[in-house]
Amino acid sequence: MALNDWADRDIDAIERPHRPIPSGRITPGAALAAAGGLTAAGLACAAAAGRPALVTATALATTVWAYDLHLKNTAAGPTAMACARTLDLLQGAVATTAPHAPTRRAARHALPSAALLGAHTLTITTVSRREAQGSSTSLPLLSLAAIATLARATTTTRTGKAAATAPATSEVPTPTSLAVTGPATPAGTAPATARATAHASPPATASTPPAAEVVARLLAAGYAVTAARPLLLAALNPSPHFLQRAVGGGIRAMIPLQGALAARAGAPATGAAVLALIPVARRLSRKVSPT
Repeated sequence: MALNDWADRDIDAIERPHRPIPSGRITPGAALAAAGGLTAAGLACAAAAGRPALVTATALATTVWAYDLHLKNTAAGPTAMACARTLDLLQGAVATTAPHAPTRRAARHALPSAALLGAHTLTITTVSRREAQGSSTSLPLLSLAAIATLARATTTTRTGKAAATAPATSEVPTPTSLAVTGPATPAGTAPATARATAHASPPATASTPPAAEVVARLLAAGYAVTAARPLLLAALNPSPHFLQRAVGGGIRAMIPLQGALAARAGAPATGAAVLALIPVARRLSRKVSPT
């Protein structure tokens, strides 16, 4: 976010003069220093989690810097942002893999969730490119169709191996990381059942326990409502005000989306607990624009 504001400081001075840099609350040098320092800190934490985590984090950091400094204003902007969000989730999956466990397997199991999160990000980022100028009705309508498709896919796509078919020593699979909140379990402190899952052979079939299925569907419905409501208003009035609200709603919708993905992966309690972040996100969005 600091790098984004530094890169957009000139255009923000015209379109969003209330932001930290054009308003004078933060100097450009301080924002750039914060971006560099936080990137270095993130890479250091990834290195502590192992080489695969560092490789993924390096790809993620490179994508973020490339997006903010150049790609965001090109046709590749939404795709680059989607790649960053996809790598963000894969980063958590790789970093929380038990020691000596195959990291490729963890990444492969997290890929369906990461792809859905990336597709959502692509949709919302495409809308955000018109939030300062306004658009035609077709853009929010197409985005509504995409959200409905993603909500449906969230309840039908198998994300990882479920607990119902796992051996007794691997009752709870390691949950994929949540892009908004970070890894569900800090690296190196995964519970014993999660470590057992990483070392156990994958079951022959994958299914989702009934409780997880119900929670996943409820959270997917919450995701659809959170993202679709402001998009519907934007379709009725595609002005900058309503498009910005649609983008903000799409960003907050990532919380129930990731909760649904966690539940679908066999961690319904984790998925439900993520909803506690929604009121926090709403309060913080009044202080710092999520867009």
